[in-house]
Amino acid sequence: MPNVEHDIHSFARPDVARVTHVALDLTADFAAKTLSGRATLRLQRAPGSTDVVLDTRDLTIERVTDTKDQPLTFALGEPDPVRGRALAVQLPAGIADVVVTYRTSPTAEALQWLAPAQTAGGRHPYLFSQGQAILTRTWIPTQDSPGIRQTYTARVVVPRELRAVMSAEHLTPDGTDVAGGKAFEFRLTQAVPPYLIALAVGDIAFQSLGPRTGVFAEPSVLSAAAKEFGELEQMVTSAEALLGPYRWGRYDLLVLPPSFPFGGMENPRLTFATPTIIAGDRSLVSLVAHELAHSWSGNLVTNATWSDFWLNEGVTTYVENRIMEAIYGAERAAMLDVLERQTLQGELSTLPAADTVLHIDLAGRNPDDGMTQVPYAKGSALLRLMEQTVGRERFDAYLRSYFDRYAFQSITSAVFLGDVDEQLLKGDAALAATLRLEEWVYKPGLPDNAPVPRSEALSTVERQAEAFAGGSRAATLASASAAWSTQEWLHFLGKLPPTLSVAQVADLDKTFGLTARGNSEVLFAWLRIAITHHYRPAMPALERFLTSQGRRKFLRPLYEDLMATDWGKAEARRIYATARPLYHAVSAGTIDTIVK
Repeated sequence: MPNVEHDIHSFARPDVARVTHVALDLTADFAAKTLSGRATLRLQRAPGSTDVVLDTRDLTIERVTDTKDQPLTFALGEPDPVRGRALAVQLPAGIADVVVTYRTSPTAEALQWLAPAQTAGGRHPYLFSQGQAILTRTWIPTQDSPGIRQTYTARVVVPRELRAVMSAEHLTPDGTDVAGGKAFEFRLTQAVPPYLIALAVGDIAFQSLGPRTGVFAEPSVLSAAAKEFGELEQMVTSAEALLGPYRWGRYDLLVLPPSFPFGGMENPRLTFATPTIIAGDRSLVSLVAHELAHSWSGNLVTNATWSDFWLNEGVTTYVENRIMEAIYGAERAAMLDVLERQTLQGELSTLPAADTVLHIDLAGRNPDDGMTQVPYAKGSALLRLMEQTVGRERFDAYLRSYFDRYAFQSITSAVFLGDVDEQLLKGDAALAATLRLEEWVYKPGLPDNAPVPRSEALSTVERQAEAFAGGSRAATLASASAAWSTQEWLHFLGKLPPTLSVAQVADLDKTFGLTARGNSEVLFAWLRIAITHHYRPAMPALERFLTSQGRRKFLRPLYEDLMATDWGKAEARRIYATARPLYHAVSAGTIDTIVK
């Protein structure tokens, strides 16, 4: 049996019996809002093992059998507020496959069932899953741990007018007519952690972007999406030049309805993405670079437990920046780096010290509690320090070899640090003392040897923000700002003082039309300023923004800002009462704690 790190967020005992493959046969019932059918689990058993323990949450387990339909004894444990319920199945000698017949709850946290009105087309319903971190157990009874990698196949029956897509090879892209609908079949032969098993069903069309890349979206969104992501094939090629061959076959994007709670989700072969990154000028495609980078850091080499989440996100954020540099130049990458550091500094000033540690303690907590900017930006800064200390050529060679050594494995922070010492530092004590890796990973805060990102373009913008704050009119910035990128606008808005006059806020809006911006990132930054200053002309736009998309990155700060004001509390509760049914459970769970 492989040695698997103990995962406090799973009931599984993989050293006794370990799931290695999942075969799904499910039917999507949009009226009942359930998936129902069977999951056949292939097991690797230790000698003398007598049972297997699976993870579930809110599943109705109808029966458990072997592949010959002979009943197996099973029991569900007591509910745990974080982990759900353990499903223990007794294993007679010689049994290598377990068949679980079950159905999901209409409120399964991983699944969002959208009414036609909640989609771009407005004609058909939609379903999508979101498994990270420990939500796959709400729609698949398996060992739901990032350290227990599994291959999978699936057959999914959906209404005839809809299309199913998954994070796997699409064996029947057009589906097969069956009684009651169409069946779609999928296969993924590379083992992945269960949170990367993903499904979407809806009115979904496809457009090719290159020999191995393309975009899926609702028909009304497809053209804009294809234009926005036109450089996808170039991104894959740039990533390969840095990290080695892309090992998943295809790399496609699925643009989801706006209730998707994240910017993107790196499901293998099929990244799920929010429509909020379609800006019309490719200014927000760094998110795509990030999700693509996960094809190596996260999907190929995975954090073994959620305390090691930074191994996924820190490495990925560093690689994202390198991809952006390769395609768009050093200055664009530098701007992104500066903005990322500013966001990190803001979070470091508000988070408890224990939550600013890369190897975070999540005992008794939901893994979502650790999904702050720390694993992303602090982790990326550590890799940037390593690159600058040993030199880019040497570091790049190490990074590529790292992905080769641990391909299709899940590792811990300790394994990573040991590998860096052996393969990169090669026992050089002086170099190790310069890096202070143990402090970076196991101590709070940002160490004082962190590289300081700089951008000449943003320095210029900063001076213009100072001039405006000092009394200059917005019109004096018009010529300079005409060519500003999204990143320059974000920096300008972020560098304005916390208190402006009513006239200054109105001047900015009248001159630059900020309330009417279609760029989600710029509009979000502006709406935060509008809330702080109770700028009434922006309030209808704020309500539209909060009720038209469900990306948690935007929702959480805006609701927090509203709740921090006397006038905003009632507004936040009023808007949330309307918006909550539109949000995914991941976002709703976060906003519940803020508004209620």
